[in-house]
Amino acid sequence: MKVYAETDIGQKRQMNQDFVYASEQPVGNLPNLFVVADGMGGHNAGDFASRFGVSVLVETVRKDTNFNPVKILRHGLEAANDLVLHQAKKDAEMAGMGTTMVAVTIVGNYAYIANVGDSRLYIATDRLEQVTRDHSLIAEMVRIGELTPEEARNHPDKNIITRAIGTTEEIKIDFFDVKLEPGNQLVMCSDGLTNMVTDEEIYEAIQIQEGNKARKLIDMANANGGKDNITVIVVEPFTNEVREC
Repeated sequence: MKVYAETDIGQKRQMNQDFVYASEQPVGNLPNLFVVADGMGGHNAGDFASRFGVSVLVETVRKDTNFNPVKILRHGLEAANDLVLHQAKKDAEMAGMGTTMVAVTIVGNYAYIANVGDSRLYIATDRLEQVTRDHSLIAEMVRIGELTPEEARNHPDKNIITRAIGTTEEIKIDFFDVKLEPGNQLVMCSDGLTNMVTDEEIYEAIQIQEGNKARKLIDMANANGGKDNITVIVVEPFTNEVREC
């Protein structure tokens, strides 16, 4: 397995409210774990929500005695939701904070994915295919045919999300499983990448054989304006070399 993981403040923001976690080594009963979170909230609340939410997820996974990867991910995201919401209620300065979260573990030839919000996971085969579904107002309008994907790309309400960790008592989590083949790559990212770089450009960029693929994508997003924080993980499951970035 080869992994590239990077986060960047971008060109316009004063603070990085994204958070990235990447472990090729076992975390509890999971053989590996990769997470991207994009926080929201005023002051430092978004920064806290993403960082704290991921730390709760990781600690919950580490202690979970289950062996079913979907159950383990569910328990981790539910615990993150409960504790981020608790902090938001306890501290007035953090009221209304929350975070997106997309997490994946690779077990044998399968990737097991959990998602809340509009951070994404893609699989790259002979093209780039989005596995997760964005939980956002504009994505819902595209799904019901009120907007075209082209209209959605630059819509002013693009960043309004409909689900987030830490905003409601009950959280609805999407789960996916994908069978992996030799040569496949996984790309996880916050919307700071996908708002600046097209899927076609992402696919072309990760075909490079040398260099840090996550950094290359971040550099592309910054070159295109870098309007938000940018976080990227690229995983090549079937290589023997592991590279931590």
